[in-house]
Amino acid sequence: MLLSAVAAMAVGLALRLWFIGHYALITGDSLVYGDIAKNLLLHHVYGLSDITAAGIPFARPTLIRLPGYPIFLAACFRIFGVEHYTAVMRVQAVVDTLTCALAAMTAQRLFGRRAALAVLWLAALCPFTANYSAAPLTEMLTLNAMALVFYAFVRWQQVGCGTGIWLWVIGVTLGWAILLRPEQGLLCAAVLPAMWMAARRTHWLNQNFRRTIKPVILAALCAALPFVPWTARNWQMFHVIQPLAPPAALDPGEFSPIGFNHWFRSWAVEFESNQVCWSYGDSPILLGDLPARAFDAGSPIATAKMRAQTASLLTDYNRTLTVTPTIDARFGALAQERIQAHRILYYIGLPVARLTDMLLRPRLELLPAPLDWWRWRVYRGQTVFAWCYAGLNLGYLLLGVAGFRAWRRRKWLATDRSSYVPLAFALAASIVLRCALLLTVDSSEQRYTLELFPVIFVFAGALFARRANPARSTR
Repeated sequence: MLLSAVAAMAVGLALRLWFIGHYALITGDSLVYGDIAKNLLLHHVYGLSDITAAGIPFARPTLIRLPGYPIFLAACFRIFGVEHYTAVMRVQAVVDTLTCALAAMTAQRLFGRRAALAVLWLAALCPFTANYSAAPLTEMLTLNAMALVFYAFVRWQQVGCGTGIWLWVIGVTLGWAILLRPEQGLLCAAVLPAMWMAARRTHWLNQNFRRTIKPVILAALCAALPFVPWTARNWQMFHVIQPLAPPAALDPGEFSPIGFNHWFRSWAVEFESNQVCWSYGDSPILLGDLPARAFDAGSPIATAKMRAQTASLLTDYNRTLTVTPTIDARFGALAQERIQAHRILYYIGLPVARLTDMLLRPRLELLPAPLDWWRWRVYRGQTVFAWCYAGLNLGYLLLGVAGFRAWRRRKWLATDRSSYVPLAFALAASIVLRCALLLTVDSSEQRYTLELFPVIFVFAGALFARRANPARSTR
C-alpha cells in the first residue's frame, strides 16, 4: 500500500509538470498578481505599475487584490528570480500534490487506508485541478488551504476539541485562505459553526457555554487577525474601510460600469459570453457576438426594437472603445427593459443556468480548445475530447454525491465508530454556500467551482470505506 501511495504521488506530480510543460498559461489575472508582487519586491510598494504624465514609470498603490497570492509570488521571485513564472508553477505543482495527500489523509482518518488510497489516486489523476498548476493563479493554494482546514478539523476533534495545536492550524489556515481569495470567508462560515457543534458534542457532560465557544472564538480571531493591518493600510492609503478586496476589483475613485454589468447579467450564460464582458473598455463588441436571447423582449416587435437599440449602442461604443458614464447609463437603461420583460428569468433562470454551466461544462478553459467545441462538423476530434472531458467531470461529481449518500447512511461514522456530524456539516456547507454565492456572479467560469473538488475527494472516500468493527466503542 505504501508503494501504491508513493506511485500515486509521483504520477500526480508528473501529471502537473506535464501540464506546465505543454499548457502553461500566463495571462490576465496572473500578470496582475505578478505586477503587484514585482512592485512589492523591488519598490516595497503594494501596487500596480503605472506611468506619470511626464512618462516616468512608478508603482501606484492598489487594493484590488488581497495580499496572500502576491506575497507568495514575491517569495518565489525572491528565490527563483523576478517573473520566473515557470518556477512558480512548479512550486504550485508540489503544493497541489500535497493537497492530494491531505485529502487522502482526511479520508484515512474517516474511512480507513483503502479509502485513503482510492482518494489519493482520484485526486492525483484529476486533470481539472492538475491543469491549474500550469497557471499562476490563486486556485492551487486555495485548494491546499481547504484540504488542510478539513484535515486539521478531523485531528482537532480526535484530540478532544480543545485549544491545542490543531485549533491554531485551523485558525491560521482560515485566515490564509481568505488572504488568497475573499470569498473564502464562506469557508469560515462553514467551519466555525461546525467547530461549535463538535465542541458541544465532545463536552456533552459539561455543557458550559464558555468552554464550548472558546475554541471557536480563538479560531475566528486567529483568522481575522491578518486583516487588521490590511484594513489599516487601506484606510491610511485610500481613506476607505476595505477589509477585503472590492467585488468590482476597482480602486477607490475608479469608474464602475454598473449599467453594463446589469445588461450583461440579463442574458449571459455560457463561458464564451465572457468574451463580451472582457472586451468592454478595450476591444470592439459586435452585434454578432451576442446570442439571440440578448435581444428577446417578449414579442417580435419589442425584440426588433431592442435589437436596433443594442446595435445603435454598440456602434456608439465601438467608435471610441471608451467606457463613459453616458454609454454605461444607456446599457443600464437597456438592462432595465430586459429585466422588466423577464424578471423570473433574470433573478432565477439565468443564475441557475450559469451555475449549471460552471458545474457541467467541459473544463477546457486552460486548454487550446475552441469556444464552440460542440460543432461536430468543424472540430470532430476536439468535440469528442470535450464530451469525454465533460463525462469525466460529471463522473467526479457523481462520485462525490454517491460518497455523501454512503456516509450519510453510515450516520456520519468513521471506521472507529466516531461520529463526525460536525465535519460532514462543514463539508456540505462549504459546497452549498459556494453554489449560493455563484448564483450572484455575472460571468460563468469553471474555475469558480474548482473549490468543490477537495470536498468531492473526501466524500468519494466513503465509497471505499471498510466495514466498521462493531466491537469498537462509540466515542
